[in-house]
Amino acid sequence: MVFPIGDDNSTRQSIPIVTYALILANVAVFLLELNRGDAFIRTWAFIPREFGNNPAAEIQTVFSAMFMHGGWLHLAGNMLYLWIFGDNVEDNFGSFRFLLFYLACGIAATFAQMAAMPNSNVPNLGASGAIAGVLAAYLVLFPQGRVTVIIGRQLTEVPALLVIGLWIALQLFSSIGSIANSAQTGNTGGVAYMAHVGGFVAGLVLVFLFRQRRY
Repeated sequence: MVFPIGDDNSTRQSIPIVTYALILANVAVFLLELNRGDAFIRTWAFIPREFGNNPAAEIQTVFSAMFMHGGWLHLAGNMLYLWIFGDNVEDNFGSFRFLLFYLACGIAATFAQMAAMPNSNVPNLGASGAIAGVLAAYLVLFPQGRVTVIIGRQLTEVPALLVIGLWIALQLFSSIGSIANSAQTGNTGGVAYMAHVGGFVAGLVLVFLFRQRRY
């Protein structure tokens, strides 16, 4: 098992205030979920069928859902990847442009999932799609980046491309399996794998609009 714990921040020139603020916001919203329960999730998560039936009434869930999570493990994994990779991308973009980029990738992820399963009544939530966009941007901006990982009981450095590539492969494989299962069983629920794919593709495109050229 490859478990990333950090990357090289030696070239970072700024404090990633938006990355830290996003992590705090995600944690705060998750704690609110735990306190408010299922009613809170049904109100603020993105539900494709309900959005399709009344977009004006559900538009806020496009944003609120990307700050919600399905459990502690879901939250911890997403925030770990945001903490490792988000600061470097924010340093290149600038804080405000990074925030816009993050939200845009999250929105693209939401609608990618809706396009795949428009009739689902299952609440979609999580920052995974937005973070997928951040990972895509990191690959473009730092193709030679290296990440410290735990392999077994040892710490070692590996190319960021390997760590993110494994994540991409898992999402693509899982999304294909999810679509195939839906076609066979008629089930429109499940993990929002297409959101991961949609967010990553959005990140690959948008990085060229948001990146800051340094000479």
